[in-house]
Amino acid sequence: MGLTSDEVPALAVLCGVLLFAGTVWLWPRLAGRGVRAVLGRVGLLLATQVAVFAAVGLVANRSFGFYGSWADLFGREDGQGVVVDHSAGGSGSLRVVGERRVVPAGGARPEDAGRIQEIRVVGRTTRIASSAYVYLPPEYFQARHRTRTFPAAVVLTGYPGTASALVDKLHYPRTALELARAGRMRPMILVMLRPTVAPPRDTECVDVPGGPRTESFFAEDLPEAVGAHYRVDGGRGSWGVVGNSTGGYCALKLALHHPGVFGAGAGLSAYYDAPSDPTTGDLFQGDEGLRNRANLWWYLEKMPAPDTSLLVTSSRTGETNYRDTLEFIERVKDKEPTRISSVILESGGHNFHTWRREIPATLRWLSERLPAR
Repeated sequence: MGLTSDEVPALAVLCGVLLFAGTVWLWPRLAGRGVRAVLGRVGLLLATQVAVFAAVGLVANRSFGFYGSWADLFGREDGQGVVVDHSAGGSGSLRVVGERRVVPAGGARPEDAGRIQEIRVVGRTTRIASSAYVYLPPEYFQARHRTRTFPAAVVLTGYPGTASALVDKLHYPRTALELARAGRMRPMILVMLRPTVAPPRDTECVDVPGGPRTESFFAEDLPEAVGAHYRVDGGRGSWGVVGNSTGGYCALKLALHHPGVFGAGAGLSAYYDAPSDPTTGDLFQGDEGLRNRANLWWYLEKMPAPDTSLLVTSSRTGETNYRDTLEFIERVKDKEPTRISSVILESGGHNFHTWRREIPATLRWLSERLPAR
């Protein structure tokens, strides 16, 4: 049974209920002062507590998509990673490995509701391999649009995150479809994946010296591979990038560092400097220039302002980044030609429910900022 399946949390809840009932039933028999009675009471209470906490954790993980598998949870994920090609002239690749419908969409044909394709991509220069989901709008399949190209955006989860959560929990494809049907945004291709392309390490979208070149993968290899396989708009600043939490920091950094690729970057509940903790390890290997470049505060102050558009979101109550976000807005205001927009909610925590409230406005904003072809 998979970590995110219905059966696992249901089994944990059932165990908690049975242990609670067993504790109530057996408590009179364990009321004595002997060692066996005391150990029995301690054992029942401990087992009940463990079952309850496990059930809560499993339900929360299924709702928020923190970990996608048991191997991911225990730091043993080996389904993805950094691929090193020692042959000369190695090239990148993109392979479609699955397809699914946009649910609910009100139509079975791709010409009516679009499609979600699962892909495996290997970066041409970085040799990083990752899985992703690609949303293709209905127009992509319609005969009258066979030669049309479409704007595209990279959509990133937080850390550790699961790419499927962008589809099933945050509803990016469904929201994009509904907005386009209502005429509130242009049809757009979405490339959805997590920033953790070298699991279990949190690379914070940094080109780690001697390690995975994550920033180069997102800024160079991924747009190149997707553009070679799908009908994506070309030209300067033709891509967008959006993410939440860690993905939000990555989105803002990619737009600032690579305006020639990303004409717009949106950070939902983002932070503005790469952390250093046990999940990241030493990202910079003593390279102060690399460390500074990853600090968006430093970058805004010391580097020339890039020609790109940024969007930041927060909540007055419930988000820890609120004051930093206001400060970030003020600093960007004076950095033309960089443009800044924001979505500030009255209240909302660091969770999927909050981000679902921000995603429609964010997608409309992206659609308006990317060049029309």
